[in-house]
Amino acid sequence: MNILVLGAGLMQKPAILSAKEAGFTVHVIDADSKAVAIPYADTFRQIDLKDKEGILNYAKELKNSEGGLSAVFTAGTDFSASVSYVCEALGLPAHSYEAAINASVKTTMRQCFETAGVPSPAFVRVGREDLKLCEPQSPSRHCEPQSPSRHCEPQSPSRHCEPQAKQSILNNILNKISLPLVVKPVDNMGARGCRMVRTEEELLPAVKAAVACSRTGYAIIEEYMEGPEFSIDALVYNGTFTVTGFAIRHIKYPPYFIEVGHTMPAELDKKTHDELISVFALGAKALGLSCGAAKADIKYTKDGPMIGEIAGRLSGGYMSGWTYPYASDLNLTKQGILIAAGCEPKDLIEKRKPVVYTPSELCKNAEQPYELFEVPCVRTSAERAWISIPGTVKYIENIKDYSDRAVFDILPRATVSIGSEVDFPRNNVEKCGNIIAVSHSRESAIEVAQDAVSDIFITLEPKNAKTENFLMRTELDDEKDFPPSAFGSLSKEQAETITGVIPQNQKVEEVIPEVLQTAEYINITDWNYNTIKATAQKFDILRPKHPALDAARFWNAVLRGGIQAAVYVSDTAEITS
Repeated sequence: MNILVLGAGLMQKPAILSAKEAGFTVHVIDADSKAVAIPYADTFRQIDLKDKEGILNYAKELKNSEGGLSAVFTAGTDFSASVSYVCEALGLPAHSYEAAINASVKTTMRQCFETAGVPSPAFVRVGREDLKLCEPQSPSRHCEPQSPSRHCEPQSPSRHCEPQAKQSILNNILNKISLPLVVKPVDNMGARGCRMVRTEEELLPAVKAAVACSRTGYAIIEEYMEGPEFSIDALVYNGTFTVTGFAIRHIKYPPYFIEVGHTMPAELDKKTHDELISVFALGAKALGLSCGAAKADIKYTKDGPMIGEIAGRLSGGYMSGWTYPYASDLNLTKQGILIAAGCEPKDLIEKRKPVVYTPSELCKNAEQPYELFEVPCVRTSAERAWISIPGTVKYIENIKDYSDRAVFDILPRATVSIGSEVDFPRNNVEKCGNIIAVSHSRESAIEVAQDAVSDIFITLEPKNAKTENFLMRTELDDEKDFPPSAFGSLSKEQAETITGVIPQNQKVEEVIPEVLQTAEYINITDWNYNTIKATAQKFDILRPKHPALDAARFWNAVLRGGIQAAVYVSDTAEITS
């Protein structure tokens, strides 16, 4: 039996291994001939996942080979529509191509929800043609497209934006949606080009960046939904809808939406839990999803659940392939592959429990779309990301050896290596790596994950312009208060209390300024879960020998950039003294 898996990156590794476990010969395709999961497959063919016709021709070749073609599958990619296109042409089980498009293009998705009365935010679409009189974003810092380049290319030759055209665009948007609002590409994932817009001045730059990050050249502008956000996976099979993963997402750092981790299962009362699953199912039905995976991001607002988006695939971000199987003992990827091959997903059926259909007030008259189930978790998975300040990587290390058995995975990003550029993330693909911890105790899983993140350290090259700009709190006009500071900042009066020099090789834990030991600062943690005291202790481990340091520069660097900034300032002083 042959299966074709779209994508050979890390997010597709569980699909490749699960397919082999199920007895398939696994054929993978990817535009990148060096994709990390290629060695786990039986064969590899270099085909761009956007090339539907090229994929179909290869699928036909496999179908006519010995063993035929039983299934086409993907997880954690933007290309579920390519899967459905091929499956529809070859008569293989999958969501219809129309449904997959509905679940891939955010404006089409919103229209489906609106027609079906499924709660989701109001929206406006803006495209390149709307921006044709305006200067395009020169290589965008906001997104990382699918090509090897880290930047989005400008869309047309530069020209200045005519004030009348600019105002017309702004008025068209703001007459329909009030600030704050959200701008995102219609067809990208990983929060690339996605951000909150808080002021009128931020709107046009955000729209340009989102359009530049869109394969089709369109952005969607939505009303901002206030409330906790949940990520939910499900498998649709024979008229049933089974939830296979229900996590709370931890989103921080406006104006961007950076997921610093997720915890599974989400802790909720039964009514809220069932309402969220019910509105997810209604949204999936509105899109036409009928055979295969579905993934939703949903917020619980003051008015009830509202759908951010639904995709016709399993989630990325380590949820479907890592944290849910660890927490539930169900390999949902394998079950999804069995459905794609027209087989019965026996483990799914045996483990699932009924869920009561509970539509919220916003959709209280909607008919039940599927028979609802969930395979619940039996332990907690906590995934947490680690983050870097801007600069160039000199080396990466653990401050201490981490041997806690609750740490299941330490997953650095392949793009973060010695000599590479790092930045404070503006999307979810610019984080430096992830830790996954698992325990029967929710508190232990979270504590262990955060502790492990706090002990991973990226040393930055000294005397770096990007790092210096960050330490100087330089901001772009459309990014007020971003990047954030590790521990905030001091008032002028407080700053004046820090004077003098930290002597050569002095343990800095012993000379933490009094102002930083007050209640205002003592319990604050940075993005990697360190307090100021822990930062000082780790500096003393990493740099027991250091030059004399200007106290004001050193402690202001700690406030701005935590342990990375502290070591950077010391290393820079070492080579300039």
